[in-house]
Amino acid sequence: MNQQEVIRQLQEMFGEYFITDEDVLRERSSDLIGYRRWERYNGAYLAERPMGVIMAQNTEDVSKALAFCNENRILVVPQCGRSCVCSGTETYEGSVVLDGTAINGIIEFDEENYMVTAGCGTPLEYLEEYCNKKGYTTGHFPQSLPLAQLGGLVSTRSIGQLSTLYGGIEDLLVGLEAVLADGSVVRIKNVPRRAAGPDLRQLFMGSEGNIGFVTEVTLKLFHLYPENWKGAYGIDSVKEGLAVIKEIMQAGYRPAVVRLHDAVEAEMTYKKFMNEGESILLFVCEGPEGVRNATGAAIDEIAKKHGARPLGEKPVELWYQVRNDTCDDLYRANKQGLLRDTCEISGNWSDIYSIYENVLRRFPEEIEDVTQISAHSSHSYQTGTNMYFVFSWKGVKDLAKSEQQYDTAMNIIMEETLRFGGSICHHHGVGKYRTRWMAQEHGSSFPMMYKLKDAFDPNGIMNTGTFLPKR
Repeated sequence: MNQQEVIRQLQEMFGEYFITDEDVLRERSSDLIGYRRWERYNGAYLAERPMGVIMAQNTEDVSKALAFCNENRILVVPQCGRSCVCSGTETYEGSVVLDGTAINGIIEFDEENYMVTAGCGTPLEYLEEYCNKKGYTTGHFPQSLPLAQLGGLVSTRSIGQLSTLYGGIEDLLVGLEAVLADGSVVRIKNVPRRAAGPDLRQLFMGSEGNIGFVTEVTLKLFHLYPENWKGAYGIDSVKEGLAVIKEIMQAGYRPAVVRLHDAVEAEMTYKKFMNEGESILLFVCEGPEGVRNATGAAIDEIAKKHGARPLGEKPVELWYQVRNDTCDDLYRANKQGLLRDTCEISGNWSDIYSIYENVLRRFPEEIEDVTQISAHSSHSYQTGTNMYFVFSWKGVKDLAKSEQQYDTAMNIIMEETLRFGGSICHHHGVGKYRTRWMAQEHGSSFPMMYKLKDAFDPNGIMNTGTFLPKR
């Protein structure tokens, strides 16, 4: 079937909800990855265009769309909140975007069992506000909160800024509904735990639309405690700051927020609180009064033992004000002539500082006109932590060179992470961009990824080239 016939049939099936407007297709062709933002700022739209966008109104629409595309071997790119930063929702020539934004709204609010169920297109910000009014919280606050929708959060294995207490999306997901490549609808029921075989939720978690299209999500709820304990500390170095966090985590304390910003970021955002060359530690403790105060007291004791300088609550209050400003910062950098982006990885305590140190050393050696290379730790565990790199350099009008510089930057971070046994992706997803390092990331287990893909999507229509390299 030729493309015009495909378009005609999709128009018959979905009417006004199948969009072929050229401006829409251009906008939908790429996501928020740094070099694409720089291209768009310079008036170029270089990603391949889809043939149309299906605005699914319900699960039935998703099923019908996937069955048709599977039968006709049409590539499908799932989209929801479109906050992806790794080319995960970038399209191919002749592909179809399947958008779940209209599948939104709260389906069930279950106070007895502390669960809420909602459609994949439900904005997380709306859901959180709804829950707050009833005295609950989802505990999930990704930096993409103003854009994020539930289906995308599950598909990319999202994490929130309060993850040390509440966990990532994998800890919050109770059950889900999804549609497979052939249009089959599957449901994983809502239970607290079960040992009836492998956990099928994990097939969809982080699969970035390769296994199926998530249409409905059930999340845990937590009691909302409006009061919290806050504390900030100046610390002599990133290395010493990591030692503070390591001791807190391995002692068994679980603050909601545990952040360490290096001296560059401390100077940029918290300058009036800092001594020259200091890094900054930020902590927030939530929960019942006794728990949060005991956790705060332990943090204070451990931080001071490592020579940290107490800064009070005001730096934390400032962080609350600016914590979701990254998207604005990235676009503002473009206006200043800079290509700016971020990249997050994780590593064990024994290796994370070496990754940080080597990335910072290599950046100015291998990339021209670097204006910033910095990092912070924002999600910690007993075994290690993440490192979230922020980088920028003077942008160039030669867009091919610009992409080459971006490749160099990412390669530095990926190489050093893999060299020290870390993971190339902590929470942004693999997208199409990091697939080239997936074989090294997974080693001998890598072939299992393709076996999963072949089992659930034998015709390879679901977001092909994302998460796994195209074959």
